[in-house]
Amino acid sequence: MADIFAPGFKETPYWWEAAAPTQADKPVDLPANVDVAIVGGGYAGLSAALELRRQGVGALVIEAERIGFGASSRNGGAVSGGLKLAQGDMAKRMGDARAAAILEEAAQSLPYLEDLIQREGIECHYRRSGRFVGAHCRKVYDGMAARAEKLQALTGLRAYALPKERQHEEINTGYYAGGMVADATGSLHPALYHQGLAAAARRAGAVVVDSTRVSKVTRGEDGFTVATPRGTVRAREVLVATNGYTDKAAPWLKRRLIPVASYIIATEPLPPEQMKRLIPNGRMISDTNRVLHYYRPSPDGTRILFGGRASFRSITPREAAPTLHRFMCDIWPELKSTKITHAWTGNVAFTFDFTPHIAVNDGIHYAAGCQGSGVAMATWLGHQAALQIARRANRPSAFFGLDFPTMPTYSGNPWFLPIVGTAYRFQDWLDRRAG
Repeated sequence: MADIFAPGFKETPYWWEAAAPTQADKPVDLPANVDVAIVGGGYAGLSAALELRRQGVGALVIEAERIGFGASSRNGGAVSGGLKLAQGDMAKRMGDARAAAILEEAAQSLPYLEDLIQREGIECHYRRSGRFVGAHCRKVYDGMAARAEKLQALTGLRAYALPKERQHEEINTGYYAGGMVADATGSLHPALYHQGLAAAARRAGAVVVDSTRVSKVTRGEDGFTVATPRGTVRAREVLVATNGYTDKAAPWLKRRLIPVASYIIATEPLPPEQMKRLIPNGRMISDTNRVLHYYRPSPDGTRILFGGRASFRSITPREAAPTLHRFMCDIWPELKSTKITHAWTGNVAFTFDFTPHIAVNDGIHYAAGCQGSGVAMATWLGHQAALQIARRANRPSAFFGLDFPTMPTYSGNPWFLPIVGTAYRFQDWLDRRAG
């Protein structure tokens, strides 16, 4: 399959061509004391730092890698606004009232992100693109009208089922059994958004330290000690916002998150007329496969960026690329000869109850578990956690105080993913065979 790779192929995100992770020209000194130490410099951590500073609270962000190295600059750039949560059956797990509160709050994450981008002047190619969700089988499509009605009621924006005979209005394929169009979704350049969010946090007065891994957080009588190879910091409060990159420094959170590698490829530039034919309205696309695909036009409208769970084992982006290319060609056979210029991977984090969480354990605050839809949700969780820490929230977030489950003997190593992934792929195949 070597012929799928374009000359100059890179195993780095396409997004980094415009906004590669940055590193300070000289190391930023760790303060001896701070009001709030935030572990993790992704969307959630930076959003929390920005809100804390807006509330007059001192904030220090400590990032293990370069700022922007993790999933915040590697994701697909689709802004879901709670779409994935609205498609689930949350009421059966936690009751009608709590489920309704969570869905209502999730819907607020999209306008909040839009307001933040406008307020801080972040240039990241944001637009209210809408999304088409392809049904992988007829049974799933048959339930889409009800889900669309619920989503429209939550967001106040149009959502409707689109039968198979009309799906060419949104995507030039016969692969799906129809789908759903939802206007309450957007798209952006994730690395430029992250870069702008980091700049906003710094402008507000947050201290952002990169290339400094937190090794341990210890609670004392009057606060916390945050240990790093460069020294320790005394903090009144600590927020851990490491999501899919949570390590042994946060063992309680690590036991509650399932890190999953997601892979993305970028095609070489395609002719404008072909791009218009493939995705006529330039929407974000995802589907209902248990092992889902998600894809989109690049912000400049010249390429297809195609992502999914190419493997549930640890493989390189180059090894994953042929699988994603095959998935892409299953949907669009005309792309069989199209070459790939970039392939990359990044970790998303799932929870055992498939719900994002804001939590406190032994005095440490946590915000994590976006289920692969973290652009708006991680930003929102960081904002809400900051309001809670600053004691400025009008009411507790619906994501706070939920039971945060784990599994007996689970330590954070998702050894079961290959087994689950194989079962999911088989069930998806059975569903499609049944029509």
